[in-house]
Amino acid sequence: MAPVEIRDLTKRFGTVEAVKSLSFEVQAGRVTGFLGPNGAGKSTTLRALLGLVRPSSGAATFDGRSYEQLDRPSSHVGAVLEDAAFHPGRTGRNHLRVLAVTGGHPERRVDEVLSAVDLRQGADRPAKSYSMGMRQRLGIAAALLGDPQVLILDEPTNGLDPPGIAWMRGLVREQAARGRAVLISSHLLAEVAQSVDDVVIIAGGQLRARGPLDQVLGGDEGACTEVRAREADRLTSALQARGHRIERDGEMLLVLGVAPEQVGEIASEERLTLWHLAARARSLEAAFFELTAQRA
Repeated sequence: MAPVEIRDLTKRFGTVEAVKSLSFEVQAGRVTGFLGPNGAGKSTTLRALLGLVRPSSGAATFDGRSYEQLDRPSSHVGAVLEDAAFHPGRTGRNHLRVLAVTGGHPERRVDEVLSAVDLRQGADRPAKSYSMGMRQRLGIAAALLGDPQVLILDEPTNGLDPPGIAWMRGLVREQAARGRAVLISSHLLAEVAQSVDDVVIIAGGQLRARGPLDQVLGGDEGACTEVRAREADRLTSALQARGHRIERDGEMLLVLGVAPEQVGEIASEERLTLWHLAARARSLEAAFFELTAQRA
């Protein structure tokens, strides 16, 4: 059973179907990027998962249980939503203390998470004096307070400067390395591509693609290999004889649906000299725009 599971989730607001029969999973020890254009249904999906809206049909669960069924939910799930708010007159430390008491977490966790997000220096200032980046760090500290097995981050790099973005990348990778399931909803595609293992792409409330990042970037053909050979025509014939599709890009051959290892084995069997052999993938931006434009 997956730590996070969305199954046939549909949510209607009157006559508007914000999410339509959406299904995907988030696995332990992996970072999953949840992507889609504005209005795609990402926020609605996250809110359904966290019990903030009730699905019209389908289910959104953690280890098979809805958020409402979790004992001490903040010990199981940590979440940062884009519209997170703080009491303006309360210090960052006191904000976390209140959450520690209501969540049943030991007070020592307050200092631990302040250190984890590099916010100890500003911890005793009122939250109203915080920059956007500091507020983001405080929200992440609150999500980590219960040492949860699932971390859900909606636009986690908002307000962060470049060093902060690099810090965030390290944080999510560290959480995954500790066996946690991490779900990131973001519009920063280039940054997501550096941080995630898997991606889920939706548009118009519907699933457009899901799977490991390299698989999704491979497109409909899956893997794609670029190769240059001394005898390109002979290599082309050898590949085609084995049923592989070839396209030319100048002197480069593109072998569709085939991994580099397979191309290398065929070249070796034919005693062909290769000058270049590598996987080729679309950028995440290219894959995203191609997938979300479909059926638009």
